[in-house]
Amino acid sequence: MLELNPKNKLAGVLVPVFALRGADDLGVGDTEAVRELIDFAAGQGLRVVQILPVNAMGGDSSPYNLLSAMALEPTTIATRPKILPDLTQKDFAAITARHDLTALRAGPIQYSDAKALKNELLQAAHRRFQSRSPRGCRVLAWQAFAGQHADWLPDYALHRALLSWHGDVEASADWPEEHRSPAAARTWIASLGSEEKRRIGDLIDFHSYVQWIAFTQWRAVRDHADREGVALMGDVPVGVSLSSADVWRNPDFFDTVHSSGAPPEKVFSADLFTEKWGQNWGFPLYHWDAMRRDDYAWWRRRLRLLMGVFHLLRVDHALGFFRIYSFPWRPEDDAKFLDLTPDEAAGLTGGELPRFRDFEDDTEEHRVHNQRQGEQLFQILLEEIGSHRLIAEDLGEVAPYVRPTLEALEIPGFKIPQWERRGDRLTSGSDYQRLSLATYATHDHPPLHTLWDDLFQKSQSDDQSTRDAAIHSSWELMDFCGCPDHQLPQPFTPEIHEILLRGLFASNSWLAIPMITDIFGTTERFNVPGSEAGKNWTQRVEQPVALWENAWVDRLTVMRRLLPESGRGRK
Repeated sequence: MLELNPKNKLAGVLVPVFALRGADDLGVGDTEAVRELIDFAAGQGLRVVQILPVNAMGGDSSPYNLLSAMALEPTTIATRPKILPDLTQKDFAAITARHDLTALRAGPIQYSDAKALKNELLQAAHRRFQSRSPRGCRVLAWQAFAGQHADWLPDYALHRALLSWHGDVEASADWPEEHRSPAAARTWIASLGSEEKRRIGDLIDFHSYVQWIAFTQWRAVRDHADREGVALMGDVPVGVSLSSADVWRNPDFFDTVHSSGAPPEKVFSADLFTEKWGQNWGFPLYHWDAMRRDDYAWWRRRLRLLMGVFHLLRVDHALGFFRIYSFPWRPEDDAKFLDLTPDEAAGLTGGELPRFRDFEDDTEEHRVHNQRQGEQLFQILLEEIGSHRLIAEDLGEVAPYVRPTLEALEIPGFKIPQWERRGDRLTSGSDYQRLSLATYATHDHPPLHTLWDDLFQKSQSDDQSTRDAAIHSSWELMDFCGCPDHQLPQPFTPEIHEILLRGLFASNSWLAIPMITDIFGTTERFNVPGSEAGKNWTQRVEQPVALWENAWVDRLTVMRRLLPESGRGRK
């Protein structure tokens, strides 16, 4: 197992699981593709593999829109007979014959088709599992899993069964009254006739079984990473879906009236609403006081489950633990507010406008409250998993007390070179705190190639101010990389790419983790905040993982040379 000591600088790679093309995947990345990714990383000298959330997600296919903060996403399960013991080759062949695997594996992800196929395969595996001897090894292993997860699994499986019962309509607030809480649902089940009781019981058993398979496969992935000396970094999303099993089970923990999001930022202007009002994510806010009453048991359970799978956890939108930007309307109502003035918007909401909660940083008292809240919440997280295993995504409108608080707690934050400034220049990477993660882009940002192309195009503008600003921004990046005299403007070339990677790896940050697109120098983008949801989260890396070594031999040869030069070679 890799020693996660910040004294030793490490390099890694970020790839969403869904974007991976495995040797035998069924249209979306899965645990076997992650194994291949770990093998690739180990072979290149990359010691960290970072992925996006793998919790059970909603119908919009965003990995940040969780149907459960505890359960794992079924589409990440590898559903081939050699991996899934309860699935026979005969069942696999019969089911896949009814689907166009060639079309599924080509181009972007077709979630509805991929989910339908995997669900059929898992259903077939579950039927076979039900026929096993009650004293068999697999049945005993399942029973042990169910016992270990009795504090969340029964209610999750019941919620997921009701979701299936209602034709996958996620809006649980629209379900009949007898389905709107675990207690009411169990009373309803007790009143059913034998046939309906059997049907809902089978659904509950199935969704419990799926979680057993998912956790078993993901823990095997972690074991594989341990053997290869690679640390696996997971993601803790800031919120959960309004229709999640968590809100359904613990409604007192959530403010379901307001919707979390982020204020307007220049870096995200994909649409007019985002530019004017900000990002409206739609997740309910947390009632921290209610969570405090049971010592944050929900958070502690969530972290324990994830740490059973991952070595490191990226805490999404760490700023939200201090204060969270809140909308007084749901995302589906955004269009109503697009063209309104603040006064007109307030007229529709009873006087409320988007703002930070608990408080704006408008008084010293409020600033102290926000700072103390974030500090206390992160201390709770650290109690569960220990220091240096959390990474705080501290990007966006960062209040001045956030980073000092995280530093005092020894929690690494993010360093995006083009956003870190000291005076009129970018902060030198040698001045980055060791407890930090350096990268040019997250899954929300354009890849390095696209960023440079945009600057180069603007450098050809007829408008002198636009041209000069673009050349200066390009120079700032070259200066950050130790090449201030490099001739500019220039298009993106292998030479430019090498300079930019060298600059990132040379930083003092403990972790340097570019996206896979920035290692290859390609332009695929995984998410554009504020853009049409159906087009996001569907991009896949063009080649299967097994072909990366040959497809990108020149780029990978350069990277393997840069790692030891920057002190990020194998330890």
